Formats: sequence, structure tokens, C-alpha cells
Amino acid sequence: MTTVTQIGTPRRWSMLALGVFAQASSAVMTNGAPFLLPALTQRGLSLATAGLLVAMPLAGLCCTLIAWGWIVDHAGERAALVAGPAIMCAAGVAAATVTNYVALGALLFLAGAGAGSTNGASGRVIVGWFPPNRRGLAMGIRQTAQPLGVAVGAMTIPAVAAAHGFSTAVLVPAIMAGVAAVGCLAGIVDPPRPESARGAGRPVNPYRGDSTLWRIHGVSILLVVPQATIWTFGLLWLHREVGMSLAAAGAVVTGTQILGAAGRIGAGVWSDKVGSRLGPLRTVAIAAVISMAALAVAAWAHQWWAAIPILVAASVITVADNGLAFTAVAEIAGPFWSGRGLGIQNTGQNLASAAVAPVFGALIAAAGFPIVYALVALVALAAVPLVPTGSVPLAATGSR
Repeated sequence: MTTVTQIGTPRRWSMLALGVFAQASSAVMTNGAPFLLPALTQRGLSLATAGLLVAMPLAGLCCTLIAWGWIVDHAGERAALVAGPAIMCAAGVAAATVTNYVALGALLFLAGAGAGSTNGASGRVIVGWFPPNRRGLAMGIRQTAQPLGVAVGAMTIPAVAAAHGFSTAVLVPAIMAGVAAVGCLAGIVDPPRPESARGAGRPVNPYRGDSTLWRIHGVSILLVVPQATIWTFGLLWLHREVGMSLAAAGAVVTGTQILGAAGRIGAGVWSDKVGSRLGPLRTVAIAAVISMAALAVAAWAHQWWAAIPILVAASVITVADNGLAFTAVAEIAGPFWSGRGLGIQNTGQNLASAAVAPVFGALIAAAGFPIVYALVALVALAAVPLVPTGSVPLAATGSR
């Protein structure tokens, strides 16, 4: 078995890079699908129906995250990081060959199921190979995969769909996933787990007798609602309400995702420096409330000069919590439960994200964007008192 001391710094960072790429390919599939909403609505589908179709990858991901976590805990990170992207690649290629919406939805669901493998596995590689005082930075970099994946989707999927059709656009994440599967097969090494803990009997279930993990999961579910709302409807809002062209709106969304990626790294560094994931998490939750409430007011008043910068700020703020919560869950759950813990974490988040497109699509049609933005601010407000008030010593959580 390879030990921590046998893996040098360059190899750790190369594995982090592979994990980021694998996760980015999953993000293009699961979070990039909403960029097909304009193409679908132009074909005559209602916004609610089109939203349901583009939510299929997230639905598939939600149904398999805990199962993938079990695979990570029992079969290792490398196996999950190879098998999942391979499934996503095969399903994506198949989706490019169908025209029936039911068949397309089923294949998108299967692609999302494969995409679920990368979430917990790439996080476990980081917690396993990086020391506690560098995990926040490393996990922040890993968490940039999602906004970068959304940025790739914003740059490529609408353009490919417009030029070559809906089905061809699905090949973008499928090809990325195929490359990720090959790269992880060659470059990922499973991090070691303490044999003493394994030999002492069944690892202690960190969910028994302690509400900390459940509270973090709840916070993350609530805070993913503003994030998913902006990601799902930001492009449509800029195009329909503000009057931007699709190209200009796509450029704005791409820019916000790049800034959001930088914000996640900054949040991770911040947590390393203060020695806490939960304190920064509470601050981010408060900032999410303020930014979404401000966006609601600006959108209601049609003050686009203010609403657009606020949208950019909210896009950065609402993704900053992900890495903090993700790292906290992995550290608290420990090396024998972190796969399932991260699976539970992401299942809750992605169930909420999957519901955003059809539910809020219907609400936007009925009440408009400002009301929805105000409602989202209230959802974020509910997360603030739920953040655990204690502090978990970083060196004492799942370290080796």
C-alpha cells in the first residue's frame, strides 16, 4: 500500500487536477443542461416541461450519490473515478443519437447517475492526501470544478446547440467524461486508511449521537437553492428581462462562474487560516441572504445598472459555501464514512437543485423573477441559525 510519505507534492497536485477535471465533466452534464432551456422553449416546450427535462441529469446523480459513496468507502476512490465517467461518456454518446424526448430524458438520467461518482471520490482523494492545514485550499480548488464546468457549459452548449442541434451539444460533457476516465485510470492512487482503525472493529457511525453532520447537510440544502436559481435562470433572466443577446448573457454567466471559482478558493484559504470551516460558512450564509434580497429589489425596480452587478456578486457568494461544508463533512465523518457522508451531502443538495428548475420555473411564469429572488433570500435566511456553533479541530478529523 502506498503511504502518505511516498507521495510527493507534485503527485498530490496532479491527482487534485484529475479530480477537478473529472468533477468538471460531471458539472457540465448536470449543471450545464439548463443552458439548453432557450433551445427547448423555442421548440414549443413550456418552461416547466423543459425544466423537467434538463433536470434529468441531476435526478440521476441524486439517486446514486450514496451508492457511489459506499463504493468509495469499500472499493476505493480510483474505481469510482474511472467507472462513473465511463458510464457518463457512454450515456452521453447514446443521447446524441436519439430524438425522442422520453429516451433522451432516460439517457440523461443515466449520464447523471455516472456523474455522481466524482463528487465524493474526488473529495476523498483530497482529504486522504492533503494535510489538514492545506485541505481548505485544496478543496477550494477542487470545488472550482463546478463553476468552471458551468462556465464551459455556458460557452459551448448554447453555441453547439444553435449550430448543430440539441443532441450534439450533449457530446460536450460526454467527451470530457471519456478523457477523465482514462486520466483517472492512469493517475489516481487510492489514499491509505489507518489499519489500526480498520482492525479495531466496525468504524463508529458519526451520525449517531451527534447532530453536527445533519445540521451541515441541512445548511447546504438550503444554501444550494439560491445557487441553483441563479445558475438555472440567470441566462434566461438576462436575455428575456434585461434584454441581452444570448451571446452577451452567456458571456456574463461565464464571467460569474470564473469569479465564483476564485471565490471558492478564497473561502478555502480563509478556513485554513482561521482553523475553522463552520465560522466562514455562517458568514457566507448571511451574505447570501443579503445578496439575494438586494437582487430581488433591483429586479423589481427594473434597475438593471444595479441588478447585473448584484447578480454577479450573488453568483460568487452563493457558491462559496460548498467547499467549506464539503470539507467539514469529509473531516468530521472520517476515513471510513466520508464517502457516504459526502454522498448524503450531495444527495440533499442535488435533490434541491433538481427541484429548482421545474418548481421555480412555474413560479417565475406565475409571479415573475423578483418574487422568486425574494423567496430564495428567505430560504437562505433559514440556513443561518442552522450552522453548528461549535468548532471541530482540523487536525483531529479524518487525518492519517
